[in-house]
Amino acid sequence: MATFFGEVLSVYSRAVEEDEEELDENEEDEQIRRELEEKRAVHLHWSPEITELLRAGNKVQCSSFVLAVGHNAAGFLSAYVLASANWDAVGRAVAWNERSRSGTGPSSEESACVFYRHKDDPSVLICHVTCYIAEDQLFQWTEKVFDCLQYRELTVTVLSDSSVADYKTADYLCSSSAPFLRSLHSSAFSDQPVCQSLEQPNIITGLPAAVLNHCQVHRIAAVVYQCYSDVTGPDSVTLEKYKPVLTKLGGSIRGSLVPLSSSHWARGRVQVTSSSQRDTG
Repeated sequence: MATFFGEVLSVYSRAVEEDEEELDENEEDEQIRRELEEKRAVHLHWSPEITELLRAGNKVQCSSFVLAVGHNAAGFLSAYVLASANWDAVGRAVAWNERSRSGTGPSSEESACVFYRHKDDPSVLICHVTCYIAEDQLFQWTEKVFDCLQYRELTVTVLSDSSVADYKTADYLCSSSAPFLRSLHSSAFSDQPVCQSLEQPNIITGLPAAVLNHCQVHRIAAVVYQCYSDVTGPDSVTLEKYKPVLTKLGGSIRGSLVPLSSSHWARGRVQVTSSSQRDTG
């Protein structure tokens, strides 16, 4: 640029400076986004035996995978099944999010997602989840867990807690009707569910929905049993509603059943809250 006196001045453009500032801000935002994604990543920590198996490129042989999501579903398995001495803790999944700030280490004491394997029948795997899995973590939790399992002849059973306030019906639903059980299954599931199907327009959400969707896509036999209850915390009445499912579980699980008593119910509640403290070996 030249002045009236012929003097040449350097050109100053605020637009260029703003572009540089915007580029720096975008790079900083991208770095923050990457760090947050890394922090929110789902981490699986298996026992040395399974870790070595996966490292060799093999899959965990699994004929029956039972997943319990929620305090009553997990409490049911803890009181009826895991209370026996036939199970080993073989892994855990940990995830950090706004409601479940569990650590990512293999021995994190805040983990509330633990995997158990039957001692006499290693093809039977149980997992109970009492922590919150955020929406952006559902897909990666499902993909990472099922990527470790072989699909041939695999049957998946999901037990899930839900609030009766989320249940939609045209008829009046009195409080005495709760708790009650509903089911939803993949097209590959050929067995007869133990309860009636979930009526429209009701849907399942969260981890049970992610798992059922994965099973539908990969043609895995899967069924979700959702218990609608008016109690949010662990409750013995709600827990007992899952009992019919026991008739549909594999022989190894039925052979491990423990008769329910007040002591076992108490043990189930304790195990739900303290299972994360068990070492995965």
